[in-house]
Amino acid sequence: MSEVTSTDLYEVTMVLSYLREDMRAPATFSLFVRDLPPGRGFLVAAGLEPALDYLSRFLVGRSDIMEFAEALRRPVEDLEPLHGLSFDGQVRAVPEGRLVLAGEPLLEVTAPLPQAQLVETYLLSLLCHQTAVSSKAARCVLAAAGRPLVDFSLRRNHGPAAGMQTARLCALVGFAGTSNVAAATRYGIPASGTMAHAYIETFASEENAFRAFARTHPGPVTFLVDTYDTDRGVTTAARVLSDLRLGPGCGIRLDSGDLGTLARRARTALDAAGLADVRIIASGGLDEYAVDTLVRDGAPIDVFAVGTKVGTAADAPYLDAAYKLVEYDGRPVMKLSTAKVTAPAPKQVFRGPGLRDVVGLANEEPPEGTEPLLRTVMRGGLRTEPPDTLAAARARFEADLAALPEAARRIEGPVPPVPVVSTRLSALTTVVRHRIEARTG
Repeated sequence: MSEVTSTDLYEVTMVLSYLREDMRAPATFSLFVRDLPPGRGFLVAAGLEPALDYLSRFLVGRSDIMEFAEALRRPVEDLEPLHGLSFDGQVRAVPEGRLVLAGEPLLEVTAPLPQAQLVETYLLSLLCHQTAVSSKAARCVLAAAGRPLVDFSLRRNHGPAAGMQTARLCALVGFAGTSNVAAATRYGIPASGTMAHAYIETFASEENAFRAFARTHPGPVTFLVDTYDTDRGVTTAARVLSDLRLGPGCGIRLDSGDLGTLARRARTALDAAGLADVRIIASGGLDEYAVDTLVRDGAPIDVFAVGTKVGTAADAPYLDAAYKLVEYDGRPVMKLSTAKVTAPAPKQVFRGPGLRDVVGLANEEPPEGTEPLLRTVMRGGLRTEPPDTLAAARARFEADLAALPEAARRIEGPVPPVPVVSTRLSALTTVVRHRIEARTG
């Protein structure tokens, strides 16, 4: 199935009408999140790199025409006006890794109206999912307070493609590794993983399982110790690690039960066995709330492996995002629907210290002491610079996170900064509103 046909049907019906009416003038659409989900003090912009890849190769081919015709139950020739449509517009966007707030554009597309309309669904899908997941992962980084995190989400993600995205996004915000082999090799992320409970169960005893595993993997190993009785499993693991002298970097993994209490008992047992350098890794339904509690309680856990709740952004699995027309053929436009009012014209976000942001018009001069957040990343359908790197995105994330007010960093009850609207944008909004109200009565 082509990426082109991964779209909502109404995009196709609208574009056919635009082409018939010869409405091909430039249009600007703004993609933004109306309100932050509950429990979020910020969002992490993500999904731009795959979005630019998509736009770079966007081309409506013969097979796409046939699929559209089948979906609409119309003759193929009726869809012929779409054939050969590609994207040759401009994209201004917030680079990946930067923190964004409610009402701030993540991305603005300016292109001939049929092009800008037809890419809506795919762009929303990419940026919404990835921004939601990266924001959840970023909160885990805050909760871990410097302790390493590993992505264990692949088996619980909403499909393998989402698993690839999650591994990349977790690395973007600073995770130390992933269990996802494909993502590890594609993105240069350290791969991490040990064994399942099934492995232990196939042997006559835990000790036999641990020794067999060590024979195959003579380097640093991590033993899963809670298949039967966790305290006994820790004792057995300590005995095997002491006997085999496998060197530094070894660990045990706790995957169930009261992780804080079990970690304390495990640390005591390991230290008593002279294994102070053996790490304790915790997994099993963790998210930023659980990690925060464990860290605040002083649990001696060295590494947190998070999966299901992060890969699915479980407490906020979607964003109230929109892709709205803000200008057509040089005319600023806006929507006046109740609770869904939009602001007209192309925009810019001017960032001040402490994420004191001003949302203004794209052609405004930056207020003193601010920097523009959106930059031109595509012009004439071509990237304006080489593809971004995870390292660069991570550096941007770390800089913005360091500047984030303490109230927005809180895991429980965060208070997000609220951007203000510039005087010029506010004035234009009033003018356009009055114009629309006068026209519509």
